[in-house]
Order: sequence, then structure tokens, then C-alpha cells
Amino acid sequence: MAAYLMEHEEEAERLRLKTDAAVVTGQARWAGLKAGMRVLDAGCGAGVTAPVLFELAQPEGTVVGIDASEQRIDYARRHFQRPGVEYLCRDFRQELEGLGSFDFIWVRFVLEYHRQGGFGIVERLARLLKSGGILCLIDLDHNCLNHFGLSERLEKNLQGVMERLREAADFDPFMGRKLYSFLFDLGFRDIDVQMTPHHLIFGELAEVDRYNWWRKLEVAARRSDWDFSDYEQGFDGFAAEFKAFFENPRRFTYTPMIACRGRRP
Repeated sequence: MAAYLMEHEEEAERLRLKTDAAVVTGQARWAGLKAGMRVLDAGCGAGVTAPVLFELAQPEGTVVGIDASEQRIDYARRHFQRPGVEYLCRDFRQELEGLGSFDFIWVRFVLEYHRQGGFGIVERLARLLKSGGILCLIDLDHNCLNHFGLSERLEKNLQGVMERLREAADFDPFMGRKLYSFLFDLGFRDIDVQMTPHHLIFGELAEVDRYNWWRKLEVAARRSDWDFSDYEQGFDGFAAEFKAFFENPRRFTYTPMIACRGRRP
């Protein structure tokens, strides 16, 4: 079982900073989250999205956030737990028992870390839904691979990094395009799909994007086991060239975000 790719001491802070509550609100409303629902935030990470989902489920709704990381659950409890919002350390790669049933299950930016086991995770979560309950899956597609202005060397090495992460870390940069088939194959009804940009970066680089992408470099790319043989300084040479490219306001970067929702029969 591959370890979580982005594991590092500042991961909870990275997750907090990169979460846009307005975007989460819009997606959850589109998916059908309504007042009074019992909600599962699966792979809740640092716990940032659960309070947003909780507000949308009022009055009388509740939210349970689960994550396999004790560190992230501890952070969530210290920063975001409140009456009606509960955080539990549970691993959805295993059978989930004792959680009860839910009206709405939210799985956002989670399945991309489970290339081989993604469908099994969705299948296990679907069993926790009440009949007519909603499952919402959201992930990126062609993740980290859409840039204009890269040198040939930089593009070659970036693609090499992503391929190594697919092979060695179970990361799936193309998870977004698979979500519809997961719901379809499980017999869900009223399936709908929405695609919007996630990373849309041009002009001067915002500090939150700088922080997020630098962490991706220093954690994921460094761990990729790609040899960076095109650079005399190895990884450090690659990282320096990527940072120079990313700081250039001429650079254009985007990533499609695909959201799928469906109802359990």
C-alpha cells in the first residue's frame, strides 16, 4: 500500500491554504447538498471542507469527516471541530463499519492518490449511502501537466516525474476523467458532470500558488525517483528551472477539475 504522496510536516497547512470555501460551496450546492442531510466528508484531510458542508446542511444536518492520517485528524479536531462536525481516523482502503448511513458523501481531491484502488474506495463508500443518497466525486485531470512556456528539457522532465509518480506512488494525474465511469458502473442514477478550471494561473504569481507548487516540487517531485539526468545539479537544477518558469508572468498554467454526482438506487 503506497504511502500518501504529499506527506510532510506542513501538509495540513498546505491543504488549508489551497481550499477555497466559495468553490466548495458552489460544488456542494450543485451536487445537491441540502438542509438536514447527514454528510460524510471522505478523505477530509485537515478538516477544512467539513465546516463548509456543515453550514450548507443546516438546519439539523451533521457532518462526519474521515481520514487515515492521525496527524490530519488531530489538526482538524483542534481547528474545526464543533457541535455537529465530528472527525474520525478511518482508512477507506479498508471496509468501513460503524459509521452508519449517509444522505450525502463528498470525495474531493482524494482519489488521485489511489490510481489502482480508486474504484474499490468508491464502491466501499457507496455502500454507506442511503437509497437515493448522493455521491459526489471531484478530482483533477491531466494534473500538473498543462503549461505553456516550458523548455523542451523542462517539459520532458516534468512528464517523467509524473510517469514515475504513477508507477511508484500510485498517483493518477488522469483520475478526473474516470469518475463518471465509477458512478455508471455502480449503477448510480441521475448522474451529472461538471468541468471547470482549477489551477488557472497567468500573470503575476499569487503567494498561495507559489506556496502550493513549491511544496509539490519539494515533496512529490523530489520523491519521484526520476533521475533528472538532463541537469548537472540533478533535482536542484530541475527545481530551479521550474521555479524560474513559474515566476515568469508570461507563463500560463491550468488544470481541469471534473465533478460527478449521482444517486444510489
